[in-house]
Amino acid sequence: MRAVRLLEWHSDPVVTEVDPPEPGHGQVLVRVGGAGVCHSDLHLMREFDRGDMPWNPPFTLGHENAGWVERVGTGVDGPAPGTPVAIYGPWGCGVCQYCLRGVETYCERPEAAPVPRGGAGLGLDGGMAEYLLVPHARHVLPLPEGLDPVLAAPLTDAGLTPYHAVRRSWAKLTPSATAAVIGIGGLGHLAVQIVKATTAARVVAVDTRSEALELARNLGADLAVPPGAGVAERIRDLTDGRGADVVIDCVGTGDTLDLAAAIGRVLGDLTIVGLGGGTLPVSFFSLPYEMSVQTTYWGGRFELIEVLELAARGLLRTEIARYGLDEAVEAYHRLEEGTLTGRAVVTPSAE
Repeated sequence: MRAVRLLEWHSDPVVTEVDPPEPGHGQVLVRVGGAGVCHSDLHLMREFDRGDMPWNPPFTLGHENAGWVERVGTGVDGPAPGTPVAIYGPWGCGVCQYCLRGVETYCERPEAAPVPRGGAGLGLDGGMAEYLLVPHARHVLPLPEGLDPVLAAPLTDAGLTPYHAVRRSWAKLTPSATAAVIGIGGLGHLAVQIVKATTAARVVAVDTRSEALELARNLGADLAVPPGAGVAERIRDLTDGRGADVVIDCVGTGDTLDLAAAIGRVLGDLTIVGLGGGTLPVSFFSLPYEMSVQTTYWGGRFELIEVLELAARGLLRTEIARYGLDEAVEAYHRLEEGTLTGRAVVTPSAE
């Protein structure tokens, strides 16, 4: 079968032929309908070196995956072949406290996981291939009725990650509150919708691209503005001088973190989602008093179930551009150039 594989660090992936996998005991083989093109993969291609992670290339890319069950191994009690499914991508040990709670991103026994600190497309073969071998049936979530696997695929990360960030701040997103989303790309355009679908807070969207701001307005943002001189004051004017109760930074550069600190409210939350490499100086006067700052990594399995339900009910709409398997490298190049709006999805065998 064909697969998009990263053969070595500091290189582009290549489309090549590999042997199709066979499911063993407890495993599930999925025919891939969609695999999302994620900015995290660009970090793997451009920045990582041997020793940075407990694993190294070669492996097949693709950690945002959905499709149809093809076959199951012995000992697997469903889902049946033909069932449309989404794949929960982080694969932990399954028995530590966090894994038992469904938060395998923070597995505390990584040495007992299928791959330490990784998962599909992160050390083990991912979904940018005709078939994906999933090591345990608990990672295979049947899709709600009517949800297309191509549309579901990016929700497993680009939807799940901002959902986790927003969900942990629900208590602060009251009807009188304001959430600011910085970066209206693959994750940010979903973050805007998640805030609108799950809270009554106002939403401010910030992006440098006019087309991204227009998308944010169409998705319900109450204010969509470019960064630059006067933007912090404009956001504070919208909030009667208080600032944003919750800031979700989907970029994570020095400039966006500076903006996040400038627009945050006393007792607010700042969640850093983007991997832009910026730093945030912390001192007594550098942040609003008692602003909580946190980073997140994906989300829990139970949260992905909730994300899929929102999408099936029409409350989340993924803006996607479809690419064939042979076009995957082109999709990564467009992502790197910043010319994608929404999320690119590779469709190896979409129906």
